[in-house]
Amino acid sequence: MTGAETQRPVALVTGALRGIGRACSVALAEAGFNILLNDRPENESNDLAAALRTELATHGADSHTAMGDISDLALHGCLMDAALTRWGRLDCLVNNAGVSARKRGDLLDVEPDSFDACFQVNTRAVFFLCQTVARHMLSQSSATGMHRSLINITSSNARAVSISRGDYCVSKAAASMTTKLFAVRLAAAGIGVYEVRPGIIETRMTQPARALYDQFIVAGHVPAQRWGTPQDVASTVVCMAQGQLAYTVGQAVTVDGGLILPRF
Repeated sequence: MTGAETQRPVALVTGALRGIGRACSVALAEAGFNILLNDRPENESNDLAAALRTELATHGADSHTAMGDISDLALHGCLMDAALTRWGRLDCLVNNAGVSARKRGDLLDVEPDSFDACFQVNTRAVFFLCQTVARHMLSQSSATGMHRSLINITSSNARAVSISRGDYCVSKAAASMTTKLFAVRLAAAGIGVYEVRPGIIETRMTQPARALYDQFIVAGHVPAQRWGTPQDVASTVVCMAQGQLAYTVGQAVTVDGGLILPRF
């Protein structure tokens, strides 16, 4: 059953309850979107979701939570159905959910279960959720005039080598190629497919390596001389979702303070 179409555009954000996903949800709400929130069910998830929905409402956004592990491909159709049932449309997908390597160490010691876990979430889930949403967007009328977009949050490690997290790097590089593939497939339909590559961003995922990254920044490896924030990433996502990069195809925007810019 499909709900009545709303005038306000709708975005699905995965990994929405913390960090970059939360910042993207708030920024999109401020920009006029209703938000379908997805994240893994954990002990604090209900409280985090309730607090986020309250904040989104202050920006005039209607929101709904659809919990579940994005690596379960059966969930993807459920997310699409949830958006259509509540709002009758889906205009933007933010593929933000991701996992890091289970442990840092020698590339020669990477274990298959860690490699597979990275690929399940960072690559396979991204590819097939893009597929599910793209199929709908191709069948959905573009008469509203709202830009339709798929936005994949990868990492500066889609390009920059980090041999202590090889499994993570490979999974993000594959997600980067996913962006390019879908961008070319959907360009003629006016559906924008973009990639955002965050650098060293203050989130729960980077917290275990806080001291390492502090030293890295102090040593001058980040020209901006600071940590990035989730809001730095979110502002780029909003730009893409609003269609301000409408004539670009498969572009990757690196939000990293100059981290991977070639220098000599």
